[in-house]
Amino acid sequence: MEHQEYQNGQADVRPWGTWKVVEANERYAVKTISVKPGQRLSLQLHKHRSEHWVVVEGEGVVTLGGDQIRVERGSHIYVPRQTQHRIHNDSDRELRFVEVQFGDRLDENDIVRIEDDYERTGG
Repeated sequence: MEHQEYQNGQADVRPWGTWKVVEANERYAVKTISVKPGQRLSLQLHKHRSEHWVVVEGEGVVTLGGDQIRVERGSHIYVPRQTQHRIHNDSDRELRFVEVQFGDRLDENDIVRIEDDYERTGG
């Protein structure tokens, strides 16, 4: 699989919402992620990076390993490398969080999907 590091300003629309790279370099990447009401990201893990999430708008439920954690504005979550995780917006308004990634490889191909509501595979 091709390795292409995140670039400043890179963005994408996904079935569950959107993401945008705010800042990226070889040491870290910062993204803003918006999840539409009632939607959730795939249950996934990363082989090469860990993530820190800070919820800035809305509320929802994070699956982290075997735990379910309720989050709201101001909540923060640490997602260690190789840990299954997802976020679910179970409210009727947008959920937005800031994601800071650290690792030896920072790109969209470092996604291993375990479950996906949209039947996607890979990054």
